[in-house]
Amino acid sequence: MEMKVKWNDKMSFTGFVPSGHELRMDAAESVGGENSGARPTELLMSAVAGCTGIDIISILTKMRLSPTAFEMNVTGDRADDHPKKFTKINIHYALEGELPEDKVVRAIELSKDKYCSVSHSLSAEISVSYSINGVEGENSI
Repeated sequence: MEMKVKWNDKMSFTGFVPSGHELRMDAAESVGGENSGARPTELLMSAVAGCTGIDIISILTKMRLSPTAFEMNVTGDRADDHPKKFTKINIHYALEGELPEDKVVRAIELSKDKYCSVSHSLSAEISVSYSINGVEGENSI
């Protein structure tokens, strides 16, 4: 994979990705940015969630299951000292629909343990939890 990232001004950059999209990144005003785009760390956490989300939807679809709604709540802990890397990331998957719990757990496990290249590229500890139709999952993942 290859992409280009161009400096715009001050702390602002634009990434030109192979799929043809542009990603605007910027820093907070308190550190010299203009808050005109997402922080790179925000994009990293979004990428972990997006990667696993795509996996889970793909796996559930192959199981002939169709969630009616799906969202993820992502939290991350960072080290106090530079480079202030993520040490822990937690993703809570909230799914809605006619979804057998064992199938949801299997889809999450496959993404977490095998398929998500983004999460496997990080050294952070990644934990997950889930709920189906508002009911917290009982199986540990």
